[in-house]
Amino acid sequence: MARYIIKRVLLALLSIFIICLITFFTMNAIPGGPFSGEKALSPAVKAALEARYNLDKPLWTQFWLYMRNMLRGNFGISLKTGREISTTLFTCFKVSAKLGGQALIVAIIIGVVLGCIAALYRNKLPDRIIVFLTTLFTAMPSFVFATFLLLVFCIQLKWFPVWDASEKSLLLPVISLAAYPTAYITRLTKTAMLDSLGQDYIRTAKAKGVRQTGVIFKHALRNALIPVITYIGPELAYILTGSLVVENIFTIGGLGQQFVQSINNRDYPMIMATTIFLAVIMVFCNLLSDIAYSIVDPRIKLEA
Repeated sequence: MARYIIKRVLLALLSIFIICLITFFTMNAIPGGPFSGEKALSPAVKAALEARYNLDKPLWTQFWLYMRNMLRGNFGISLKTGREISTTLFTCFKVSAKLGGQALIVAIIIGVVLGCIAALYRNKLPDRIIVFLTTLFTAMPSFVFATFLLLVFCIQLKWFPVWDASEKSLLLPVISLAAYPTAYITRLTKTAMLDSLGQDYIRTAKAKGVRQTGVIFKHALRNALIPVITYIGPELAYILTGSLVVENIFTIGGLGQQFVQSINNRDYPMIMATTIFLAVIMVFCNLLSDIAYSIVDPRIKLEA
């Protein structure tokens, strides 16, 4: 296990470095610069700003200076706001993590429960209703569902405040974010449950007189959770950072919205910091999901 974790960590560091390399040179390959849109700047002032932020140096030198500062915990300051990027980054992430964490919990609980119900009542009315709902939410884009909730419950019925930071106002964004992963987890759980219920060890447990609840939760569900955990790993990274579209529709002001603003502003340090932050979360969550395999099912052995 230790050798496997060390190997994955080293691969993760290599992946993050490659992501930094690609992101840095890709964003610098686009014509223009962060100060190109400032009409009031004279050529002398523009040159002074570029010298201050090392934008007048060769690209490899800029990349080396940025990586050196990043390893020291210094992400620099925003080219547009002049604020510390680390402060802005973690402030926005708290909003996105709060929203995404609640959505993920809702998706896991409801998805696993509905998947078990659909498997136990296969080809019956509950199963048909669940299949219809999961197909609907899987096919429906998040921005369509979010816009529908905003128009109906905020503007027409006025049950929820519009563009408010209160706990009540987060309910609709959480539902919007949780809709697709709930549907996907439901389908994964149903498929895995049907496969588990047809195995020999389930028939053996029933023959020994194990109660139906014990067969379902102790034997079938435990094995059915393995593909769900596989999906939750990368989904955790995505949903914890929030959804760009959902954040913009409900004007939540999380990390996704900050990322898009930095791209539009050509704020190079903010783009790099956000990309690295998201990459670390993605790699870390995938590593956790791999380790969780062996906890759920001891038969799975992680080898370096």
